[in-house]
Amino acid sequence: MSGAGGRTAAERGGYPWRVTEPGTHTEAEQEALLANEGFYRALGNSDMGAMENVWARLSPVTCLHPGWTLLSGREDVLESWRTILANPNQPRIVGGGASVTVLGNAAIVLCREVVSGSPLYATNIFVREEGSWRMTHHHSGPVMVHRPE
Repeated sequence: MSGAGGRTAAERGGYPWRVTEPGTHTEAEQEALLANEGFYRALGNSDMGAMENVWARLSPVTCLHPGWTLLSGREDVLESWRTILANPNQPRIVGGGASVTVLGNAAIVLCREVVSGSPLYATNIFVREEGSWRMTHHHSGPVMVHRPE
């Protein structure tokens, strides 16, 4: 994907996945992106109530934080977020650059995260539950960003 100055996102030190222009998403895609934004808003505001609302209640949930082992089950996943959100030394986490693919009642959101200046990629998977998109899986990990020479 080329952009500014004809260079690819990787060449600009950016993130190489497609980010579509505003207004080009279907209604389902827009709703899934809003659910993803809700996740990062809950995280940024250390709002455990909002975080609980983000996660699926009927579908199985899993979470893989950077450097952690896989967490399975709503209670274990939410307990990990309680620990993270209650930590006064927790670095700010910012999400952005999201792209979305909707496959029936599932949505896959790929986005970047920045934690203390370090880039990460995240995969957030949502499912439709009772008319709303709810997160069923979050996986975030560090990446190497190519720097032009």
